[in-house]
Amino acid sequence: MQFTMAHTEIHVLDLEASLAFYEKALGLVPVREKGPEDGSWKLVFLGDGVSPHQLELTWNEGRTEPYNQGGRDIHLAFAVDDMEAAHDLHASMGCIAKENPSMGIYFITDPDGFYIEIIPAR
Repeated sequence: MQFTMAHTEIHVLDLEASLAFYEKALGLVPVREKGPEDGSWKLVFLGDGVSPHQLELTWNEGRTEPYNQGGRDIHLAFAVDDMEAAHDLHASMGCIAKENPSMGIYFITDPDGFYIEIIPAR
């Protein structure tokens, strides 16, 4: 039996703001969507065009209270081949939340405050 990671899901309050953030900050674009005709909820799966793993953004109509995304211990991690350029981009976006220069990593936050770790490609 073989298991393959398929996707990671997070909830978002403002789908359009989240889509714009993930495209600008990480180059993720929608690859498929799912939801009922009444538009009461929507799932948008984002991909990077390289990895088969996807990020699923779940949006629910009428939700105004922030979601509990598991605190800052739960996060996504993205490897990047140019840490300096990535850091410059994220600094210009104002989304850097925490830096750890001794480890050579930093964290950004999405519009809902979800942590994303940026690490150098190995």
